[in-house]
Amino acid sequence: MSLENIGQRVLIDGMMGSGKSTFARALAAKIGLPVIHLDIHYWKPGWARPSDDEWRERQATLLAGEKWIIEGNYNETLALRLDRAETVVFLDTPWWLCASRAFVRGIRKPVGEMPEGCQDSRRRRLRDEWGGVGRIWRNRRSEPAYARSEMLRHESDTTVHVLLCARRRSSSMPSAPSEHRLCPSDRSVIVAVFVVIKPTLAPIESKP
Repeated sequence: MSLENIGQRVLIDGMMGSGKSTFARALAAKIGLPVIHLDIHYWKPGWARPSDDEWRERQATLLAGEKWIIEGNYNETLALRLDRAETVVFLDTPWWLCASRAFVRGIRKPVGEMPEGCQDSRRRRLRDEWGGVGRIWRNRRSEPAYARSEMLRHESDTTVHVLLCARRRSSSMPSAPSEHRLCPSDRSVIVAVFVVIKPTLAPIESKP
């Protein structure tokens, strides 16, 4: 997978726990684009949810930029992101791996930026992350299927890549992206990544 023609606006999608944030940070380190984590911008102070209109307006502002990597799995607004993205990467991580990550996140104190005006708590983590385990199981087929159908509906050319995930303790981004080791994971697994390039861009090359 060559990064030369990846474009300036990259959307990373996948189920909860699929590795979107980690992938986005690793990709940003390689190509130098700023990362937008949708979870940071979704929550209002005190962990209040925005209205549908507020969330759409907020995303429209974020997407107005010309250079970004955006990650998140808010399916109800996926079309907004697809309309602006030049490149789409879908992480089709096994559901059991997504669920195990969500379970662990419920125990561990989060690192990195928090939404403005929101404080971390064990109760909140257990509610949101452990509750997510059940949602991952229930949506293990429907959510990836919906994402793929939306990508195809936006009239893009689709290329399927199979990437070998590296162990977390190793480098998250290898020196040679063409080695297909772009998706860091808790253990070595095979993850299918659907890369959608809009027709205005040259296709991402893939090794046989």
